[in-house]
Amino acid sequence: MPGAARPRVTLRSVLARLNSRKVRTHLGTVAGVVILAVLLWRLGTGVFLDGLRRIDGPGLVVALGIGLFTTVFSAWRWQLVAQRLGIRLPLVPAVADYYRALFLNAALPGGVLGDVHRAVRHGQSAGDLGRGVRAVVLERTAGQVVLAVVGASVLLTMPSPVLAEARHVAPLLALASVGALAVVLALRMNRTPARRDRTALRATLDEARETLLTPGVAVSSAVVLAGHVAMFVLAARIAGSAASVAVLLPLAVLALLAMGLPLNVGGWGPREGVTAWAFGAAGLGASSGLAVAVVYGVLSFVASLPGVLVLVARWYEGVRTGSRTAVPDTAVPEPEGHYPRASPVSRAEPSAEVSNVTYGPKESARLSSSRFPFSADPSEGRPMTPESV
Repeated sequence: MPGAARPRVTLRSVLARLNSRKVRTHLGTVAGVVILAVLLWRLGTGVFLDGLRRIDGPGLVVALGIGLFTTVFSAWRWQLVAQRLGIRLPLVPAVADYYRALFLNAALPGGVLGDVHRAVRHGQSAGDLGRGVRAVVLERTAGQVVLAVVGASVLLTMPSPVLAEARHVAPLLALASVGALAVVLALRMNRTPARRDRTALRATLDEARETLLTPGVAVSSAVVLAGHVAMFVLAARIAGSAASVAVLLPLAVLALLAMGLPLNVGGWGPREGVTAWAFGAAGLGASSGLAVAVVYGVLSFVASLPGVLVLVARWYEGVRTGSRTAVPDTAVPEPEGHYPRASPVSRAEPSAEVSNVTYGPKESARLSSSRFPFSADPSEGRPMTPESV
């Protein structure tokens, strides 16, 4: 018996270690590195180098223009969602913070740290961390929902390497979704949740419905998706692919869906693997697909580089403000912030009816003692800021 119990304890300890926060944090990075290593092993480094050599100045300028286009509409979507939640968010600071988030997403492992930073900064500056985080989560969810709807339509109607599989899998997924919904409803009917749980769930569903069904949010998400597809087509042209836009569209959708997987290194990994496979299955060559993915990754990173200017400008402004202002021990500075604190929103009233009286400037956000540009604390009353839609 003792000998039989020892393997069980060992297996339990191994599973506990695999489920630890440290392993979960680095799992995506490790998976992205493994995918890139396999691609290098199978296709060689010449494909990467060839894709990089094809990038020229005009291509970078066009990429910056597309990046500006998609970032402005992404920031507008964020602004609309924040307003629905009762948080004031001016468009110009939102664009700057979104650029900063895009750069952090591209430069740091995981691909989401910039959005986390943006959510925390905006919530702290607005005086409501919960609403700030929910605004970013719902804003990104809106983009993913539009990508899923458009992607399913494209993959089910246009010729692609997964057309036959998609048409066979789609009915099964629909039936599985209906069955899962029926099970959830049955479980909810058979149990009696606490009143607090019902209120919190109802409030969350109301927020999601009010934000995701807003016409402006849907339009901005569609425009952002079109910008990402245009970037993919530009990358294909730079990489030397002569395939038509109709052929590249389903391949771009597959690449964008792969980019949503949290198994990457700054966005690199699944995108390159899926694009190489899709191009090979479509008869365009796996090497060509990998070159397109590499060029796309470089162009996306270049499109996020204005975020560096935002980081440096905010950091320098914080240093100058701190050096000019002498703060007594008994006094706390109260500078005017860009995001005033929002007063509580009553769930009995539609959140779309946000009045200037309710959400006008009230109490300003306090300056943080930290002047480092990556600090999670507000340094000037502005929020700290995917790739993804």
